[in-house]
Amino acid sequence: MFPRLLIATVLGLVIVDHAGLDLPLSTQAPAQPVFSTRSALVVLHVMVTDKKGAYVGDLPSEAFTVFDDDQRQTVPFFAPQDTPVTAGLLVDSSGSMLSARDRVVTAAGTFAETSNSQDEMFALTFNERVRAARPPDSPFTADADTLRMDLDRVISARGRTALYDAISAGIEYSNKGSRPRKVLVVVSDGADNASAMTFDQVLKKTEASNVAIYTIALIDPAPVDSDADPKHLRRLAEVSGGKAFEPQSISDVSDVMRHIARDIRNTYTIGYVLANTARDGRFHRIRVVVNTPERRSLVVRTRAGYIAEERSPDAR
Repeated sequence: MFPRLLIATVLGLVIVDHAGLDLPLSTQAPAQPVFSTRSALVVLHVMVTDKKGAYVGDLPSEAFTVFDDDQRQTVPFFAPQDTPVTAGLLVDSSGSMLSARDRVVTAAGTFAETSNSQDEMFALTFNERVRAARPPDSPFTADADTLRMDLDRVISARGRTALYDAISAGIEYSNKGSRPRKVLVVVSDGADNASAMTFDQVLKKTEASNVAIYTIALIDPAPVDSDADPKHLRRLAEVSGGKAFEPQSISDVSDVMRHIARDIRNTYTIGYVLANTARDGRFHRIRVVVNTPERRSLVVRTRAGYIAEERSPDAR
């Protein structure tokens, strides 16, 4: 298990969670999110498959080599597959999702049923406002029926779409969780016409967090909202080490949720401490190489990199 370290400090929106009530979002432009100046553990979710897409399990820590801007890193933190996660479902509740509402609620239960029983889960819905599905005295659940009922109660399927605000809120909510691994699953058509945040701001916030984002783009063939834009969902998934899905039919959403849950359970977690000399305020690219004794041809997926805070001159 990972030690209880401060992984990252993410600045920006202030969230007060009340079940079924709006989460107040700051209207001020958020500061650029960065890793903490005192302690920074770079956490990587690493998926390893063969060329046919089959999961490659039971790899030892020695099989993994991590490069930070082409500099090899010492990796003191390693967790095998199927370690518990803090997982959040971010579900579009705007008018464009009306036809998908019931299937998405059902799919949320499928996700919980397929996940590790020790995962801690939460749900946020969003139209022009972001709403927490769980009560403040019980912010997480591992029960599939509870998650279904939470979402069924708060999804309204009306209004405009504040997708970027919701992702920012999801990143902050996930930091309340006790699991070192953080995952968000975003269900939306990719439209945003109501956020205080811009796409570039939420992209930087994603790069500065340790959250892996999986996205499910549900595009209505007869859209109410002409702003549907799945390419932004794809970009957020790519930089975070998650994966983007674009099902051909709304009826496929439960299968996609099941796939995502299995991906999460078959992901390794590795981490290394960011050196003070690397805290230069810029984006650092990450590369993970996996080698096995038999020299198998493998496909490795993880986050693209991170933003590291510039170290102050008087820091020790």
